[in-house]
Amino acid sequence: MLLSAHGMGLDAPPGWEVRISRRAAAGEEGDSRTHPVLHAATVALPVVRGDFGGGVTGLLSATDLFVSLFEQGPGAVGTALFSDRGRPRPVAADFSPNRLQRTIPGQSGGQWFFTEGGRAFSLYVVLGSHARRVELVNRLTGVLSTLDLTPGDAS
Repeated sequence: MLLSAHGMGLDAPPGWEVRISRRAAAGEEGDSRTHPVLHAATVALPVVRGDFGGGVTGLLSATDLFVSLFEQGPGAVGTALFSDRGRPRPVAADFSPNRLQRTIPGQSGGQWFFTEGGRAFSLYVVLGSHARRVELVNRLTGVLSTLDLTPGDAS
């Protein structure tokens, strides 16, 4: 299923659900700026969910994955946190139960900050099972290989 919006696109295989939306800038209440966020999961995505999987990760079984790709504001481009150029290539060793935003027993997470095409992103991934991380990362790699990011301001 190919879904594309706001300068982000993903061609996920059957069994995945993908949503791309715009969110108000975090911590900037009343600010009219919004930032694109892509969510993809092997479970149904609830209508109400947090940018980094709140409302979703508790639904994951041992064979499920959740992906969040959040575009930061233009002020993040060129900062030390986003100094890595080009998208990350996660491997099983990158994941740990200690890297979850919210700890759920058995799960594993990883987060990467990078710049691509003049845009700064945070990629956050939750694996339904740390014990099955090799298998799950193989599935993740296939999905991430279909990620399309448009350079520049895609507002």
